[in-house]
Amino acid sequence: MTDAVVVGSGPNGLAAALTLAEQGVNVRVLEARKTIGGGTRSSEHTVPGLIHDDCSAFHPTGVASPFMRGLGLEEHGLQWLWPEVDLAHPLDGGRAGVLWRDLDRTVAELGVDGKSWSRLVGRTARTFDALAEDVFRPILHVPHHPLTLAHFGLNALLPASWSVRRWETDEARALFGGVAAHAFSSLRTPLSSSVGLMLAAAGHAYGWPVAKGGSRSITDAMAAKLEKLGGVIETGVTVSSINELGNPDLVMLDVAPDAAVRILGNRLPGRVRRAYERFRFGPAAFKVDFAVEGDIPWTNEHVRHAGTVHLGGTFEQIAEAEGQIVRGIMPERPLVLVGQQYLADPSRSVGELHPIWAYAHVPHGYPGDATEAIIAQIERFAPGFRSQIRHTFVRDVSDMEAYNANYVGGDISAGYNNALQIAMRPRIAINPYKTGVPGAYLCSSSTPPGGGVHGMCGFNAATSALEYLEKHA
Repeated sequence: MTDAVVVGSGPNGLAAALTLAEQGVNVRVLEARKTIGGGTRSSEHTVPGLIHDDCSAFHPTGVASPFMRGLGLEEHGLQWLWPEVDLAHPLDGGRAGVLWRDLDRTVAELGVDGKSWSRLVGRTARTFDALAEDVFRPILHVPHHPLTLAHFGLNALLPASWSVRRWETDEARALFGGVAAHAFSSLRTPLSSSVGLMLAAAGHAYGWPVAKGGSRSITDAMAAKLEKLGGVIETGVTVSSINELGNPDLVMLDVAPDAAVRILGNRLPGRVRRAYERFRFGPAAFKVDFAVEGDIPWTNEHVRHAGTVHLGGTFEQIAEAEGQIVRGIMPERPLVLVGQQYLADPSRSVGELHPIWAYAHVPHGYPGDATEAIIAQIERFAPGFRSQIRHTFVRDVSDMEAYNANYVGGDISAGYNNALQIAMRPRIAINPYKTGVPGAYLCSSSTPPGGGVHGMCGFNAATSALEYLEKHA
């Protein structure tokens, strides 16, 4: 029987494992931590019973992923829940840009910018499933839907600072800018519109849901299905070298390129080693979990009902802050993401005590404390928030890397999203999952299509591995 070892139990590692197990491969997953899940873990950091997502919290690409939708994880306990408002971006003076899953409502609320939003984001949303078949793959492939991909590609190539010129209002410009900033990159460079366009369109096509009981429910369901298929998961096992794995037919590495260099050692071809060593990591996340008494007193009513909230002010203010972190400068007012998951999933709360998830974009390897900057940004749009805080749990940049070794320097995207690495990661290659070591594949978020709990990096890598097995049968 064919044997495979998967190193790492994040969504992509488990996706690779499931893809192989479904084809009859004997799969063993090794996880260094005591609990599985990578960026999808959830914990009770502040108060017993209060559930905080450790990293990934909202899942537009998860619910939209062609791979995830085909797994039937609902049979293993996964339940998606949607807030009333998917995303809101408050502005000074009580205004806000608001994204509902309902495209028509979003268009109506954006007023003079509604039609333009519909032409760009709405068209992408209406063709999202077809687009996902191509965008969730490596860039070098024969497209299934060339016209749809071409329309998306022409708009995705633009800097976000150019894309927002089509809108007149601060609300529409900031709404798009906040989503585009999920790339942790300059909003003035080519391809910086791509992440914003894809995530905003996913919001209309599928919404920005949470997993009931915490993001850990996603990988718990994946693990349950894997075990049903005969796969084995071992925790507390650190892999330092491929030589420790015996002689499996396949090795799937859900690790960053620097770890792949260490694990594969002198088996790695020189050209691949050099490419992995040149791989760049980007700006970091500084995370704070709050236990808050009562609802946050946002000045805008729609924000009070939003699952995800982006705090950064106008597009120009966001672009300036993102440009600073890329240059290694800590902004006075960083972009802050806030999660109010309990609005969709009340089971995460304890009485009137609610878990609030928040992180700021900070420079790579930032050694300072951004807690006050995060609180100040929330207070800016919700005066009185500070008085509601009962407990905090801080995970600084070094803690983020300790939490997940793939987050080098605190980079939760597992790779800098500049133009080259959005298009070609982790190296320029027709098959970016191949490491050059026979039977060994990289399947982490450092490979296409990049970050997000969609499992497509693992699925694509495992599909490539199965083709290798077929050729060498």
